[in-house]
Amino acid sequence: MVFVSLLFCAQVFAAEPLRPTPAPPNSAASAPVLPTEFAGWQVKGEVARSDDPAAADAVNAPVLKEYGFVRLEKAAYTRDDGRNLTIRAAVFEDASGAYGAFTYYYSPEMEQETIGGQAAFLNNRVLFYQGNVLVDAVFDRMSVMSASQLRQLAGLLPLAEGGKSKPPSLPAYLPKGTSAQNPDRNLEKNTTKYILGPVALDRIGSPLPAAMVDFKSGAEVVLCKYAVNGGDATLMLVEYPTPQIAAERLRQIDASHQVTEQQPGVASIIDVGPFFDARTGPIIVIAGAPLSKSEARSLMSSISYEADVTWNENTYVTKKDNLANFLFNAIVLCGIVVGLALVAGVAFGGLRVLVKRFFPDSVFDRREAMEIISLHLEDTPRPVPRER
Repeated sequence: MVFVSLLFCAQVFAAEPLRPTPAPPNSAASAPVLPTEFAGWQVKGEVARSDDPAAADAVNAPVLKEYGFVRLEKAAYTRDDGRNLTIRAAVFEDASGAYGAFTYYYSPEMEQETIGGQAAFLNNRVLFYQGNVLVDAVFDRMSVMSASQLRQLAGLLPLAEGGKSKPPSLPAYLPKGTSAQNPDRNLEKNTTKYILGPVALDRIGSPLPAAMVDFKSGAEVVLCKYAVNGGDATLMLVEYPTPQIAAERLRQIDASHQVTEQQPGVASIIDVGPFFDARTGPIIVIAGAPLSKSEARSLMSSISYEADVTWNENTYVTKKDNLANFLFNAIVLCGIVVGLALVAGVAFGGLRVLVKRFFPDSVFDRREAMEIISLHLEDTPRPVPRER
């Protein structure tokens, strides 16, 4: 596997000069990213902006598109002591794109630094990402406070909305082996690459070609190098949206790989030498040579997918869901109905009494309304027949 050389890192965003273009008003997506001042640095001139990925990096413009490039901002800063600083900030659709571009550009020669989400530097150049923004800072001369100043800059960068500011979770599954913990499995510095498209995968190189990964199905790839007994081995993780897609893809990979091994003269989309593969959940794990079978098993067994289920409904009982509260409200309702009935009865009875007192025989109990038809029937004795 061939990684991006230091030359790419030295030419990050190196392209033709940008022309200042004002951002549309009231647009969050086009809001300014670089501040006018930070940590004693003052912007010099206007901030140049461009939405053309070729203005950021003409050679790797297709790669930047795969990572979701949105626009580039470039500004020159100066301090009272005469020092100069040039900053280029590439804005991506989300933090996954910014992190992927960061891993694409950094190289093993660079040293790590604590700035933003992750940072690396070499000589007077510092590369870091924060949220969905990738920053390339070039000092005319470094100082002991340069890293601290860039930390302040990282804190001033705007955050993406919602979950777009969260980095991808796939790189967290990579084993973090050290010589003390795993002498036969050591993660090499700055070799982790996070990939979202076929162009970046082809340029970096991997045990599995881009055609077999199938990025159209929503695949994400992370790969890195490990130092093993036989040399530098490559570990590749491919995550798909569902375990079913991953299982089907793994069957296709195994079928093509078996054809290549059994019939070397037959053309196959997989022709990169021996490798080992397995699946854990929606993640396909591929370990490329030089690895022994035991080393491959040890490396791949350390990767275990654990589903992270998010429950977005209330897990507590509200007043509407409480049975005791329902019974209490029912009793209160019954009391209200009984009270209204009593009030209505008293009001009706009191009104009738008052009307009869002040308007006797006018509204209630009038004579014509109270008369009863009487038949005046009398019980007369029947005649007793005489005996003759």
